[in-house]
Amino acid sequence: MSVRSLLSLAALAAFAAYAGGLGLKPGLWEVKIVKQVVDGRDMTAQMAAAQAQMQQAMANMPPEQRARLQAMMPKSAMGLGDDGGFRICISPEFAKRDQPVIDKDGHCQPGAVNHSGNTTTYEFTCSANGTTRQGKGTTVSSGELVTNQIDMTTTMASGKTRTIHNESEMHFVGADCGDVKPFDAPK
Repeated sequence: MSVRSLLSLAALAAFAAYAGGLGLKPGLWEVKIVKQVVDGRDMTAQMAAAQAQMQQAMANMPPEQRARLQAMMPKSAMGLGDDGGFRICISPEFAKRDQPVIDKDGHCQPGAVNHSGNTTTYEFTCSANGTTRQGKGTTVSSGELVTNQIDMTTTMASGKTRTIHNESEMHFVGADCGDVKPFDAPK
């Protein structure tokens, strides 16, 4: 599995942690993948190696090239974090949400959401662009830390199936998002 594929799967699975009503406050959050299992194979070490490799590649770039790449990054809703994670900016509108967001485009809404204290559980089944996703997750909020665990099965239009277990955590960095574009709730 390529580095790009690993990072894409990690971002997709971790995405379910981005939910308001779960203790997220507006501002900059750093998301870190704690554990990633794809099709029964623990990819956590490979993910960490891929992130380290990406950071090293950036550090080895000539200053002009690194500056061009960094100039492109703020145009997205995600930026690179300090410790191998990535950063997102939560808008005030998004922080008011009361449901997990399964995908950034809003194609997949959770079918069942249960809140109990600082714990939210959810289930989802959805299809978009020939791909079906089904799974469940648990998000726990404790102040400036939000943890998320999700188990998901994805079936592509080709019939290929992929199972993903992801554990991630989000740490509040601060109210100022700097140059990371705010992440807004899907329409």
